[in-house]
Amino acid sequence: MARYVVAIDQGTTGTTVLVFDETLKLRARGYREFAQHFPQPGWVEHDPEEIWQSVLGALGDALHGSGADVDAAQVVAVGITNQRETTLVWDRATGRPLHNAIVWQDRRTADLCARMKAASLEAEFKKATGLVLDPYFSGTKLQWLLDNVDGLRARADRGEICFGTVDSYLVWRLTGGAVHVTDVTNASRTLLFDLHTLDWSARLCDLLKIPRGILPDVRSSSERYGDTRGVPGLRDGIMVSGIAGDQQAALFGQACFAVGDAKCTYGTGAFMLMNTGSRAVPSHNGLLTTVGWKLGDEVVYALEGSTFIAGAMVQWLRDGLGVITTAREIEALAASVPDAGGVTVVPALAGLGAPHWRPEARGIITGLTRGTTKAHLARAVLEGIALQIADLLGAMQADAGVPVRALKVDGGASANNLLMQFQSDVLGCEIVRPALVETTALGAALLAGLAAGVWKDTSDAARAWKEERRFKPSMPQAQVEEHKRRWKSAVERA
Repeated sequence: MARYVVAIDQGTTGTTVLVFDETLKLRARGYREFAQHFPQPGWVEHDPEEIWQSVLGALGDALHGSGADVDAAQVVAVGITNQRETTLVWDRATGRPLHNAIVWQDRRTADLCARMKAASLEAEFKKATGLVLDPYFSGTKLQWLLDNVDGLRARADRGEICFGTVDSYLVWRLTGGAVHVTDVTNASRTLLFDLHTLDWSARLCDLLKIPRGILPDVRSSSERYGDTRGVPGLRDGIMVSGIAGDQQAALFGQACFAVGDAKCTYGTGAFMLMNTGSRAVPSHNGLLTTVGWKLGDEVVYALEGSTFIAGAMVQWLRDGLGVITTAREIEALAASVPDAGGVTVVPALAGLGAPHWRPEARGIITGLTRGTTKAHLARAVLEGIALQIADLLGAMQADAGVPVRALKVDGGASANNLLMQFQSDVLGCEIVRPALVETTALGAALLAGLAAGVWKDTSDAARAWKEERRFKPSMPQAQVEEHKRRWKSAVERA
């Protein structure tokens, strides 16, 4: 009798559900988008109920849609991977959301972060959490909610509400409100979690005025957290047994199991992670130290570089400017010119992330002339995405002390051959694309299946990974240096 594992990949603009069999063959998929809400400039929110409905819709498409190729009764485990720092609060008794989720891209707490930096608190946060004081992370978003939603702080003090990142909220909904947990990877993105004790920090909770009682229990990335109950389309009693933040799940799904292995995911933003093994390597070059995953008693750490805007820049060309009508069109348009015609685009639509950490930065286009066409702009957008990643790799190699000779890639934009070739050129290393680019969901499925006994260890995961194409540097070094010179100048002006 077949056994299936469901992976819920809850992302920033939509939810994907993939179903894998015991041989790690992808058997079914579903996808649902949901709305983005922008109440003010710099603010980004999601409706938690719309997130949940997108999960149910994608589950229904994957398990019961016209193209479904699985028996839903044979699903034995569910894994979750999620947009990470997005912050939710809900009523402990009813499960009702108490405010829209504040999305990881949201910048409303920039002033709070600036005040804490001015009070010389950043070093303390960085030492404990591996993170910088930036609006990106959950802790300041949670403080904002407690301070600005009427009655919420008083209810938090009475223990009447739950806080969670998206994984916590989904586990709560999947288990019928029985379980309030997160895993170490998501906890490590909150500014409240001590990387060294692997627990919530009382000191940091006090600094951010967060009551400990509203925080979820912190678990490993692969264990039985609870069982499904009352979920449309899923039978009751299926174990929910894998959780990892999207980027850590991709690191796992890319089989980056050796120290020095690295991957980059091109989604709404772009995220590079390197496995640093059992050592939490502190960054001196603007990167983050984070938990990669925890299996049993074994903890794997990672260095991470995050850029806030990658694929979202292509969406902006499509939705904001109307330069293209579908995201896929950008490659052909950009390839219709031999170069960007001297145009440089800095994709700082939500500030600059690592290694610059400038929340006040804004997107900029330089080098425009009367001869500039939409094709030049399209190519410059792709180059800007890649040049951000070059900044990350330089910082990562400096922190880790080891060169990256091959970078594994995944996410939607990794299917763009022009982008991947340019990425290889400006990094000076090989780019390796897997056959299944949805490695985030694969990682969640593997973590869930390991806990359920579907697979025995990471060697099974390593066998699942297969290379599809490899890109090698081919651009003359002088040309690479000219791109980087123009990029540096533009970043300074962003």
